[in-house]
Amino acid sequence: MLSSAVLRSWSVAYVVLVATHLGALLADADALADLTQCLVMPALAGVLAAATRWPRGRVVTWAFAALAASFLGDSLPRLLDGDAAFLAMVGCFLLAQVAYVVAFAPRVRRSVVRTAPGRLAAYAGVLVVLVAVCAPHAGALLVPVAVYGGVLTAMAVLATGLGRLGAVGGAVFLVSDALIALGRFVPGWDLAGHDVWVMLTYTVGQALLVVAVARDNRERRRVRPAPAREVRAARPPDNVVALVAARRGLQV
Repeated sequence: MLSSAVLRSWSVAYVVLVATHLGALLADADALADLTQCLVMPALAGVLAAATRWPRGRVVTWAFAALAASFLGDSLPRLLDGDAAFLAMVGCFLLAQVAYVVAFAPRVRRSVVRTAPGRLAAYAGVLVVLVAVCAPHAGALLVPVAVYGGVLTAMAVLATGLGRLGAVGGAVFLVSDALIALGRFVPGWDLAGHDVWVMLTYTVGQALLVVAVARDNRERRRVRPAPAREVRAARPPDNVVALVAARRGLQV
């Protein structure tokens, strides 16, 4: 009961922070928007901690690393300006995507890489189109942006190994970063409420990935065999078994 209450508390905190952040963006309340953006990933890490149990394993551990890198990507660029801020954000989120790739890699056999390889063409197509659209105006940033796009696409592909929630979460996260790239490198890009859409897809995508990771952890713990010492403890001693058998033989 306590763990459920803690999970609900962290979940409510995350939803409230996201809603407050989006409202601040709409109201042009920059200070509040900055503060809440720096708090959303720590709150989501609290959700993941409350939704999983020790030993958490590789998938959960690396998901925590991805959330930590995402927090840096949300906060560190605020200390910098211009291209330095953008590169800091790309660098931090590149680390986040690498962490997610490492986290999801053990589930590759359940992903579209094995179950539906034909769908890989769609992911590759999105990456090629996005890089092609951004390339004419990316300049010296083209290489880091292309590398980031490749790792981001790999994350989205491997996320399908965590089921439908993972697949949707990875795709929505990809959309969020694609919107950032379009807003940065495509002249004339004018999506109403651009920042709101970026943060909405970002927070929803991350939340879906965390839920998928938590479900994966729960499923793995459910099917995990009991330790050998517990199995031995559950068995009656051999002499007891022999005694019971002997008594049954006398009764017959």
